[in-house]
Order: sequence, then C-alpha cells, then structure tokens
Amino acid sequence: MQITKKLISYAMVAVAALPSAAFACTSAIVSADANPYGRPILWKHRDTSTIDNKIEYIPADKGSLAYVALFNASDSALAEAWMGMNEAGFAVMNTASYNIKDDNVSAKKMDREGILMTKALRTCRTVEDFARLLETYTRPMGVEANFGVIDATGAGAYFETNNHAYVRYNLDDVEGGVLIRTNYSHSGRKGEGYGFVREANAEKLLAPYIDEKSVTPEVLTEILSRSFYHDLLHTDFTDSGQEWVIDQDFIPRYKSTATIAIEGCRPTETADINAVDEYVMWTGMGYPPVSEIQAVKCRQNGVPKSLRGTLPGGLCEAGVKAKKQRNEVFSIKKGNGEKYVNLSKLYNREGTGLAQKAKTANERVYAEQRKLRDNQINNQD
Repeated sequence: MQITKKLISYAMVAVAALPSAAFACTSAIVSADANPYGRPILWKHRDTSTIDNKIEYIPADKGSLAYVALFNASDSALAEAWMGMNEAGFAVMNTASYNIKDDNVSAKKMDREGILMTKALRTCRTVEDFARLLETYTRPMGVEANFGVIDATGAGAYFETNNHAYVRYNLDDVEGGVLIRTNYSHSGRKGEGYGFVREANAEKLLAPYIDEKSVTPEVLTEILSRSFYHDLLHTDFTDSGQEWVIDQDFIPRYKSTATIAIEGCRPTETADINAVDEYVMWTGMGYPPVSEIQAVKCRQNGVPKSLRGTLPGGLCEAGVKAKKQRNEVFSIKKGNGEKYVNLSKLYNREGTGLAQKAKTANERVYAEQRKLRDNQINNQD
C-alpha cells in the first residue's frame, strides 16, 4: 500500500510537469562487441502522440540510396523518417531532447528531425557522413534531439543536436559498449528534460547483459520494451501479480507506438558494401508489450504487408491489431483512465497474458528469421 501511494504521488507530479504534446522515446546503441553475434544494434522504443505508424521502402532515385523507415501513418509523401536503415548499412534514429535548445526559434519551425533523418538515409553511408551532414545543414536546423547512428564498419555515435551545433558521443569511448538516451541530452542543462527514470530503468535491465556481452535485439524488444520495472521505486511490477498500476516512467507507455532494433552486419573495413542481406530491422508495431516482431529488409518486397500503410489513412494492419489490444490493457475510459495499466491483461500466472503470448511467438520469429538471414549470407560466400 505504501508503494502504491508513493507511485500515485510521484505520477501526479511528473504528469503535471510534462508538455501536453511531448515526444518521447527510450533508445540505445549497442556495439558489435556487446552482441554475441558480433553485430551492432540501434534500438528505439518510440513514444509519440502520433499513435499510428507504418514501415515503407523507398527505392534509390537520382543518386540517392534506397532505404526503409518508420513513418507516421498520415505521412503520405514519406517526407519524415523517424528511424530507418539504407542499403549501404547506415542507420539512424532520434529521441527528442528538452534541455539543449538555446535560442528563440519558434515552435512552428521546430520538430524537423524527421526531415533531417530522411536526408541522412538518402545520402549517408557512414557515421562521419552524418557528422558532415550536420555541419553543413541549413541553420537553424529545426531540431532538438539526440540522433543515434551506426554504420557497416561498426561505428556508432549519439549526436546531441540543437539548431546550431552538436556534441558527439562515440560508442567506442564507453565502457561496456552500450550508450543509452531518453529525453534529455547529457551535454545539456543539468536537471532539465525528461526520461531520467526510464534511462535508469534501461541501465538496470541491460546491466547483466552488458556484463555478459549478450545484448541482442530480443533483449531490447522482448525485455526492455515489455518491462514494468521502475528504478525510482526499486520495484519490478512486471510479474508482481498486481492488477492495476499507474502508467508513469516505465519504458512502455500508453503513447508507445513501436519498438525497433536494427541489427547491423559484422564490422567491415569500409562502408562500400551492399548491406541489404546483412541488416535486419526487427520491428514491433504498436504498443510494444503486445506487439508482434517482424523482420524488415531494405529491399523491394522486404517490408511485410501488415507493416505497410495499406489501410485507409495510411494505417497498417499490425498497428491496428496492437492498438485494439492496447485498449484492452487501458480499459478505463472515464476520467484519467489512460493513466492506469491493467497488468493482469499482460502478465498472469498461467502465462496467457497478451505480453506473454506475444513474447513466445516473437522468440520463434527471431530464431526462424535469423536462421534464414544467416543461410542467405552463407550461400553467398
């Protein structure tokens, strides 16, 4: 009872402090050395008020690179990519930051991270290419974000970026080979921003895997994105048997719309390769605790139909299914109902909760698709 009162009190304060239309996310970059398969990973657990998303493939055109990316369902022009990878093995994502903007650029000229990432996917092959893009990009850039990138050489970095400058954090410089970011920049104003507890959650959950050098896409999408561990309360509600919990400062949230882990290739000497067969964009669309993982490749017909925006309004089948299940989990429709998650719908002692069933199915998908990828690569050798 004491824990519940503390959680309610903390949630009320934190919810009141958040911007009404805040973009959020939890993310990580994993080095090849920290992954037992020797492949770097770029992970993003997306939180946004734009609840409907889709995955689309964009072919090469007039010197640009082909790429596959996550878009808002309503983005019929595919103008703003929110995470993706291209045929050269460059991958990019972002988390919104709320402590590095240092100017008076108006809100209507901000939130252009998706436009910048679209250009990066069309033109960049390496992390260094992305750095040059930021250096030459028109000012003000219209961004306040932590951009995460990896490439085929195994390089990875976060670029904490505002309208005029960036601070770079290289993956090679961090002990353990894993960088984590949520909704503040480590180079920004201290004490400002959001996602401090979510970052601590991710650090705690990843720690044993980092120690064992066993961070896989499954750890990110099936453990972190489905966990209700709360570091401030030092409590894991996931298998607690508790029916109702306030939805505050867990990695999965009411506005979580996807969990995606891009698994790259074993590091190469140069980025002058075709990475289409090597890279997999492991995609869970919709509310991550119930989402079904599917393997996306950067090629024509490389995106499963259920992830594409084939429904009215650009919605995708997988997202619609996950949204229906999310509504079962957030079943209170009056008052502040969306702030209360019914954990018993996700986890139960019989192992038949929505999250438990999805995780079991996803483990099979990972095993089957990884075997298929490796067989394709081996047949080319």
